[in-house]
Amino acid sequence: QVHLVESGGGLVQAGGSLRLSCAASGIILGINRMGWYRQAPGKQRELVATIASGGNINYTNSVKGRFTISLSDAKSTVYLQMNSLKPEDTAVYYCNADLVVGFGGSTVDSWGQGTQVTVSS
Repeated sequence: QVHLVESGGGLVQAGGSLRLSCAASGIILGINRMGWYRQAPGKQRELVATIASGGNINYTNSVKGRFTISLSDAKSTVYLQMNSLKPEDTAVYYCNADLVVGFGGSTVDSWGQGTQVTVSS
């Protein structure tokens, strides 16, 4: 079984910064991809950024140049550095991980519980 634990959310003024972390625990043999999604009130969950084990990175257009995703394979942790935050970045941010786990080496797709990010104007 895999658990994802997120941290780093909070309240910040527009223009400020936050750093989200998501640590995966369990019998993890490898990381295929980890990333961040967000869901604002009344809206669908959307991709924010993903990073693959080979280094391929994908950002949604609205965060390009402001957010940076990074991955520590050794710690099974993905980070999201968010700079120049805007009120429209306000949402619950969810960690997602595509991992190779267990003694059998199966692939699982897991979600964290979410962390609230609120940007005040």
